[in-house]
Amino acid sequence: MQTILELTLGCEDCGKSLIGECKLHGPLIRAKDRIIPSRARLTLPHYLTLRVLELRAGNQQILGVFAKKVIQKRTQFGPYVGQLSTKLTCYDESRLVLQVLKDGGKYFLDTPNEDCGNWMMFVRLARNQEEQTLVAYQHCGEVYFTTVKPIEPHTELKVWYAADYAKFMETSAVFIKEESDVSPLPVVAVAKLSNLRPISAIPICYALASWSDNTLIASVFPV
Repeated sequence: MQTILELTLGCEDCGKSLIGECKLHGPLIRAKDRIIPSRARLTLPHYLTLRVLELRAGNQQILGVFAKKVIQKRTQFGPYVGQLSTKLTCYDESRLVLQVLKDGGKYFLDTPNEDCGNWMMFVRLARNQEEQTLVAYQHCGEVYFTTVKPIEPHTELKVWYAADYAKFMETSAVFIKEESDVSPLPVVAVAKLSNLRPISAIPICYALASWSDNTLIASVFPV
């Protein structure tokens, strides 16, 4: 319950403390603070832009990162910024699950909110070879994204695991192909995230490995 002191407003013209607005001089003119973008948004390079791709319940925005100019092949971005954690507090099926090796331990790069990471947290995963523009890999305990092809303006940046990093992530770097689409499902995510369905519950035709090194590996999962 609020006290009288908490409800009073001072009117300098009247020289009085009043409950509510001054009836003689009217309400105060309220100036709002400037809205500051999150840390992640502030780190976005000038030749990249964020676009809202979908608006979900609770005003949740699904964002994508797009090029504003041509980005050359072999352009490196990073390192990826996130909180080191033994478990993920936030999982988004459209983003890669990332881990690093630190002091002999394996940790997730967790980004529970936009002030815990950099712009790379907005990069969505690639669903097939055609839309993959970036490859994710670990170097000296950090994760970087590097372009695998020139990226044209207005093209979305999408990423998938490099072959060696996929092994570190305890996955075969597979793309699970269903009848209607191609969608990735890292094994490490299935093993460590309780809100995902078991692999056996997903209808699967066949699986294709990452092509970051131009090698195709086929794996079959039980239905």
